[in-house]
Amino acid sequence: MVPEKLKYTKEHEWVKKQESEIIIGITDYAQSELGDIVFVELPNVGDKFNQNDTLGTIEAVKTVADIFSPVSGSIVEVNNEIEDNPEYVNSDPYNKGWLVKIRIEDESCLENLLSSQEYSEMIS
Repeated sequence: MVPEKLKYTKEHEWVKKQESEIIIGITDYAQSELGDIVFVELPNVGDKFNQNDTLGTIEAVKTVADIFSPVSGSIVEVNNEIEDNPEYVNSDPYNKGWLVKIRIEDESCLENLLSSQEYSEMIS
């Protein structure tokens, strides 16, 4: 399932815009490919990233995957519940399993993201 109101990256992150901030998580497809997630390393509030920088990692039982920043900006909030409950990324990737909120520097970078239809076609 690929929610229609979100944007996506080719690296399987989802993006939800809320005013000048975006919420980032990994897609249902990504979590199913990774398997049972056991640990998520996230950045600190205030950290700055450029588009496509690695902002954290997700550890599953058999692999480790990088989380890439879909936009340039600074971290304004981190989902601290993920530290104690990394399984939220598996069970509810679009709600409880969100990872970080970023204040966007330049909204034009959102134009490089995929629509739900483009992302669905990519993973099919």
